[in-house]
Amino acid sequence: MYVEWEGPERATDKPPIVLIHGGGGQGTDWLSTPDGRPGWAPSLTALGYCVYVVDRPGHGRGAARGAALGEMGPPPAASDLAALFRPAPEAHPTAHLHTQWPTGNVPIERDATLLALLASSRPMPKDLARSHELERHAGAGLLALIGPAILITHSAGAPAGWLMADARPESVVAIIALEPIGPPFRPPIGGRPGLPWGLTAVPPRRALTLDLGGSPGACTAADTLPNLGQVPIALVSAEASAQRHFDLATYDFLARGGCSVELIRLADHGIRGNGHGMIFERNHLDVLALVLATIERLSHPR
Repeated sequence: MYVEWEGPERATDKPPIVLIHGGGGQGTDWLSTPDGRPGWAPSLTALGYCVYVVDRPGHGRGAARGAALGEMGPPPAASDLAALFRPAPEAHPTAHLHTQWPTGNVPIERDATLLALLASSRPMPKDLARSHELERHAGAGLLALIGPAILITHSAGAPAGWLMADARPESVVAIIALEPIGPPFRPPIGGRPGLPWGLTAVPPRRALTLDLGGSPGACTAADTLPNLGQVPIALVSAEASAQRHFDLATYDFLARGGCSVELIRLADHGIRGNGHGMIFERNHLDVLALVLATIERLSHPR
């Protein structure tokens, strides 16, 4: 795992924030938007936070040891990213509400923002369990070095956050999961690996006798991530994203497992028109402001 650190000029008492990218992305997703505006990392530093930007094992600047992930899937195409970040209006029930993509609805082949994102993307590993095990090991090591921190994860980066918190719950102040990969127990679909342990592809570190065959819905986070109940969690979803349509399933899975979890839908807070790429859309700083208000509340409960 590659980790880049940046802090404010003057030390503050704010807990550090670990930013974990999604899918085939990399840490640069947090440094600037694909169309060149400052990203969440420098914005957080300007507000007094110490920020740790992660390149998950085999991704971005952690790709030098990418062989540790084993065989990779096919390289991403512009059409793949378009389906995820700027889907056609008829793609799912709320896709037509998407208004915040920086370059609007220009043709894919001329969408400079999408092509910039594509240039920084890489394939997903075929063996997701192997990837998640590496993320748990490296992420827990990072927490051991930096002490209690807030984890902000995006999309397929969420399992790293779940596993880090399960491994070292005393070192996680809160988790903000932006549209985490799901739904729980997702089966392998279209060549994409599934989530046989609920929110992850690996079992908890401690030995656990658990038969998920036949009735995975009966299992909860208490079964598959036994220490996660010690950490406050917020799930954030966007109204024009396909992930919005299973956010309640992820919430229920965590809540039934005894987790302290809340579901934050951006549209309920007046933040409209966002898709899955909320961290680099036109109003990405409005989303960040809501996330920071949530962090303040979770970090200082009444």
